[in-house]
Amino acid sequence: MKPPIDAEALYLVLLESLRKRLARHDLVKEPAMIGVHSGGAWIAERLHRDLGLGSPLGYLSSAFHRDDYGERGLPTNVKATAINFPIDDQHIILVDDILFTGRTIRAALNEIFDFGRPARVELAVLLDRGGRELPMQADHVGAVMPLRSNESFVLSQETSGRFALRIE
Repeated sequence: MKPPIDAEALYLVLLESLRKRLARHDLVKEPAMIGVHSGGAWIAERLHRDLGLGSPLGYLSSAFHRDDYGERGLPTNVKATAINFPIDDQHIILVDDILFTGRTIRAALNEIFDFGRPARVELAVLLDRGGRELPMQADHVGAVMPLRSNESFVLSQETSGRFALRIE
């Protein structure tokens, strides 16, 4: 049996990485944050609040931009993209829960570019599990934990807002 994973500890590492990034003061303006539904959206909401950002917070669905859409089909609970601010020349922090093959991030970037051309996009993930199929790399990571190909991480959010992570 695998030991439990402390998702809250990973979140605090990710939060500190972003705090250090914002403290560098090399940005023209405060970055906007976009969370990928659903786990990335949960993390983005909490990061946005904990960092005290006054900049916009958006959400996106990568479902329609995935290159494996034909194989995976459309999930039954697709949440809509909600980016209600100008993307052009904006610094974006894209947030997702788990980085694996890179396909979700590629799809998320395509969705962002449907709204405009950002000045820069940085990627923040709670967990990098390795196994990349596309050349995607996170700028901010809670932890790197490789898994076997037949295993997956599942993130959940408790009613208190705390995160829980398990391996299936």
